[in-house]
Amino acid sequence: MSADFYDYVRGRSETLPAGYALPGLRAYRHLVFLGVSQLLAAHYPALREGLSDEQWHFLLTDFIRDSRWDSNYYADLAPAFVEYLARVATADGEAADTA
Repeated sequence: MSADFYDYVRGRSETLPAGYALPGLRAYRHLVFLGVSQLLAAHYPALREGLSDEQWHFLLTDFIRDSRWDSNYYADLAPAFVEYLARVATADGEAADTA
């Protein structure tokens, strides 16, 4: 599968890759979100319970789009999520220091 496919499915691009239909790619994007959501909610129930549905959706959408997670295995997701949270927290701390 092409980089354009992965970029679309992860929300990095809204450009439909050649050879794919919009309904199918929307389904892939939704399935990736559901898989990530279910796995991370199971691993971090306190985090999930502490966030509203809107906050949870924003966090996961941002993680899927911007994280360095590149494995085909959902088992590799939890460590990638921890790394993403650490990177975001560091970036937020640096932004606060410069303000």
